Amino acid sequence: MSQLTTKIIEDLSQLILGKNEQLKLALCCLLSKGHLLIEDLPGMGKTTLSHGLANVLGLSYQRVQFTSDLLPADITGSSIFNSQTHTFDFHPGPIFSQILLADEINRASPKTQSALLEAMEEGQVTIDGQTHGLAQPFFVIATQNPLHQSGTHPLPESQLDRFFMRISLGYPDSEVEKSLILQGNKRTFETRQLECNMTDEQLFALQDEVMKVKLSDPVVQYILDLVRYTRDSGEFSDPLSPRASIALGLSARAYALISGRDYTLPDDVQAIFGCVAGHRLNIPCSEQLDVVNSIFKQVPVPV
Repeated sequence: MSQLTTKIIEDLSQLILGKNEQLKLALCCLLSKGHLLIEDLPGMGKTTLSHGLANVLGLSYQRVQFTSDLLPADITGSSIFNSQTHTFDFHPGPIFSQILLADEINRASPKTQSALLEAMEEGQVTIDGQTHGLAQPFFVIATQNPLHQSGTHPLPESQLDRFFMRISLGYPDSEVEKSLILQGNKRTFETRQLECNMTDEQLFALQDEVMKVKLSDPVVQYILDLVRYTRDSGEFSDPLSPRASIALGLSARAYALISGRDYTLPDDVQAIFGCVAGHRLNIPCSEQLDVVNSIFKQVPVPV
């Protein structure tokens, strides 16, 4: 199994240069059956990452550009009257794909953002009283611009909590950026040329394998201690919920699996903690590393 995940990350690293840890976290999110939020400035490679994942995994892919005038039906689809049969025919929207890129999600109104809630939580959408199941696997990758940019709306807490992880790609280092300049638009072509390395059945098997990774009592206690600190310290107005505790356990298992182990370590918890907890604690991306390191100093690591 680790050979499959290693190959996926190697292929994606040809597109997203110098960001192997972020690629590992994105794959960790998918294997945990979660959804991914990427917060960054425009032009950092968010769309390239989502499209590259779809190509490498052989999954169907749709992109929706979120704008202030976008309606929920533009995402989920709608029923249109058929004059020949005198019935309403359902026309599915872009949400009926395996990977949905919700680009600049925080430029849409909260009403439109909420169109994703049922889909992300239950893998289905209800339209005109009828429930429609979504393709599996179903993976939402949403990008958002920093809130200081004009035309943005903060995501409601209920929407944020549906995202399993939040990551930030950040600026590349000088050598990587030099390579990007020299390659120019060639990278768009390379995205289309990525070969599929996995079938749906192999992906489902990897997702099932996550639950077989051993989560030892000391690691579980470490997760509980970290969560309890956010609730008892008084530092956070929105401490971590039981849903966040479950997400920490799942993502630690997935991270261990990608690392080639069938057991978890406290290091796995520390590797994923900021991405799972940061948005739930309302920590800005720019402050996440400092806040998370402060929490780690206060909560002892099990021996």
